[in-house]
Parts: sequence; C-alpha cells; structure tokens
Amino acid sequence: MFKTKIIIAAFAALAGFAGLPAMAAEDSHATPHIERQGWSFAGIFGTYDVHQLQRGFQVFREVCSSCHSANLISFRNLSEEGGPDFSEAQVKALAAEYEVEDATAEGGRRPGVAADRWPAPFANDQEARDANGGSLPPDFSVLAKARGVTDPFPNWVFNYFTGYQEGGADYIHALLNGYHEEAPEGFELAEGKYYNDYFPGKAIGMAPPLAEGSVTYEPGEDGVAVPETLEQYSSDVAAFMMWMAEPHLVSRKQTGFVVLLFLVLFAGLMYGTKRKLWAGIEH
Repeated sequence: MFKTKIIIAAFAALAGFAGLPAMAAEDSHATPHIERQGWSFAGIFGTYDVHQLQRGFQVFREVCSSCHSANLISFRNLSEEGGPDFSEAQVKALAAEYEVEDATAEGGRRPGVAADRWPAPFANDQEARDANGGSLPPDFSVLAKARGVTDPFPNWVFNYFTGYQEGGADYIHALLNGYHEEAPEGFELAEGKYYNDYFPGKAIGMAPPLAEGSVTYEPGEDGVAVPETLEQYSSDVAAFMMWMAEPHLVSRKQTGFVVLLFLVLFAGLMYGTKRKLWAGIEH
C-alpha cells in the first residue's frame, strides 16, 4: 500500500512538471515574443557601429536625459576607443554646455569638464518621482545589462554557443515599440499609466518617449538620409545603452578569443607530450 502511494505521488509530480510547458505557453500568449534584432555587436566577433552609437547618443541627449540619469558615465568616455568615437575637442565642448555642482566653485556651480559624470536631470529620487507622477525613472548606465529576454528550454542552451548577450538591447527596442494609444478591451489601465505590450504588467508610467520625426539626424557620410522613424530611434538608443552598460565589449571579445585559441593550442601540446612520454610503455 505504501509503495502504491509513492508511485501515485511520483506520477502526480510528473504530471505537474508536464503541465509546466503548457502554463508557460499560456503566459507567452499574454506577453508577445521579443524578436531578436540584427545588432552589429552580436556574436563572438561583433563590434559596435560608431555611427549608430553617435545617433543613439543624440536620442539619449535630446529625449531620454530629460528624465533618466546616467550616473556611471563620464563625458570623456564618449571619446574612448570602442565607443561613439567623439574627438576630445568635441567632448570638452559638450561638457562645457552643462553646469555641474562643485562646492569649491564660486556659487557652488561651474561649467562641466571632460572628467565630470553625466549630469542627472533631478537632484534626488523624490524630485524625480514628483516630476514623473510617482514613478522613478531608472538610471541608464547599466540598464541594458539589467534587462533581458527569457528563452524557453532548450533555446537558451544555444545562447552559450552563439554568444548571445543582446537581450537587454532587444528588450529596450521592443519596449519602445510596444506602446498602444489605447489599452485592449477589458484591460483596466490606471490613471497616469500607458499600455505597453512588453512592460511587466503592461502598465508603464513612462509616456511614449519617441515618435516619428522627433529627432533630426544629420545625413550619413555617404550623404544618404538616415530614417527618422520610431524603429530607427529605438534601435539607435538601444545600441547606445548597450555600449554604456558594456563599453569594453569589443576588447573583451578579442581577449576571450585569444584565450580560447591559447587553450586549444595548449591542449594540443599536452596531448602530444602525453603521447611522447607514454609511447614506449605498454598498457
């Protein structure tokens, strides 16, 4: 009798686990699947697109920075190798356009310099909440690493082989394109909230920040105009946010490749040494 109960419990547990995929499938219908974008920095050998980073910085500066901080980024980071590749003169001129707090300066404020951090739009969290209907805009410094997408088993296993780490950028791109003018029928949207397909709970406190033609781009180097669309804006700013969160991505990939190559060669040498040492010994 006792063994029978154990067998029944085991089957019940298996049935429960079997039901998990079905439950996950139902949840996936509630939240649309986030499509992966064709990022230039994707994969083992991917690198940042300098022009895209510069456009993304323009979107961040003209739109996002009015509410969101980037406390871990200094002006001089914009001129570092592997980033937007602004010149030192451009960075100095940009920093001088802002005023930063400095207790040693006359009046407690002075023009910014390249070594200063990006100035926050609000003095503190409470001021930020008061200006945004009670919602606290997150800091952008590492947001692209703090967000991501969830892949069901076994899809996530292949991410280890493809070097997939663009989940944060994919999520940000989807979020910026996921707004609806009105919530679906039957969905109760609280006052001051906006419906977004990809935000947890689908009710977000941030109004749609981007719209067609909201940022004016300069023509590319080839003279061809860059599309001033929501799709382009969201891709550019997501790429820039990925760079902010992972500024040394390219050098890290290069170092990792060299290390892997060394390990392969070292393994070959060890195998050859083993064959040489044990060649005359019978097993």
